Amino acid sequence: MFIGEISRRTGASPKAIRHYESLGLLGQVTRAGSYRVYTDDEVRQVGLIRQAQALGFRLSELLPALDGRTREPDWQGLARQIDHKRASLRVEIQRLRGLDAQLGEIGAEIRACLDLSGWGDAGGEGSDPPPGAMDCPRA
Repeated sequence: MFIGEISRRTGASPKAIRHYESLGLLGQVTRAGSYRVYTDDEVRQVGLIRQAQALGFRLSELLPALDGRTREPDWQGLARQIDHKRASLRVEIQRLRGLDAQLGEIGAEIRACLDLSGWGDAGGEGSDPPPGAMDCPRA
């Protein structure tokens, strides 16, 4: 099948497929004249690449495990990559939880300040702040 067909089957653009090939993720693609001819093996490989990208993997992370010169991916290598990605995600989740907690605290402080000053109920945009609203901390 030609590049348009593999693109249609996988959802990858022809440009992306050529890029995967240039990186060595698809191995040596057969040619018929100046046309690339893809097999079901390349369809599966592109599908696996797309799935990995959707899960947050960069192409450079896939290179060791998806060396296109071999028929089968390095499944042990992929398992290690998945374990590493999951560990990274857990660290990122903790970081995001910390940010969420900080934002919650800041939001609560702002609401408390507005409630104490009466500004939360009065006017809002375009109106003058009520007396005491200027006592709120300013950034």
